[in-house]
Amino acid sequence: MSKKFLESLIYWRDVKKSGIVFGAGLITLVAISSFSVISVFAYLSLLALFGTVAFRIYKSVTQAVQKTSDGHPFKEYLELDLTLSQEKVQNIAGVAVAHINGFTAELRRLFLVEDLIDSIKFGVILWVFTYIGAWFNGMTLVILAFVSLFTLPKVYENNKQSIDTYLDLVRSKLTEITDKIRVAIPIGNKKPVAAAESDKDK
Repeated sequence: MSKKFLESLIYWRDVKKSGIVFGAGLITLVAISSFSVISVFAYLSLLALFGTVAFRIYKSVTQAVQKTSDGHPFKEYLELDLTLSQEKVQNIAGVAVAHINGFTAELRRLFLVEDLIDSIKFGVILWVFTYIGAWFNGMTLVILAFVSLFTLPKVYENNKQSIDTYLDLVRSKLTEITDKIRVAIPIGNKKPVAAAESDKDK
């Protein structure tokens, strides 16, 4: 799935396609939250197979009655190249490894308190997650994330100016509070370059 296609889905460029993907995805997630993954996969696969078989028979009968030679109704999809080239696999693996390395380095920086303020902010986020975990289970969070993926980007696009104004206000307030904390708690603050050089001269 290309980035452009994903953007067209979550921004509802084609309402029909986005509606089908959103509806199918939401039904699947809700079903998984109520039944086992294996059962949901088996029933959905059977439903899809029943639909394709029924459509194939319908088209064959229609072509026989009308004496047309349209051919296989899924010919276009059967001819799609679904193979992954070695280059494509290597590119995907490279991107995944880069993200994993960056994530690991960031966790090490936060847990080993390279910057005290950043580690405190990380601790606050973890503390918030303890409450979120008490309110919702993992599957509920996945469903909420899926719904947000198909709603928040479109809401932001339609109200970009006003949302950006509020976000800038919140960001400036957080920066102001963080700067005050850094001044009050100088532990872990990096020395200015000029100050560091003057210390070396001494």
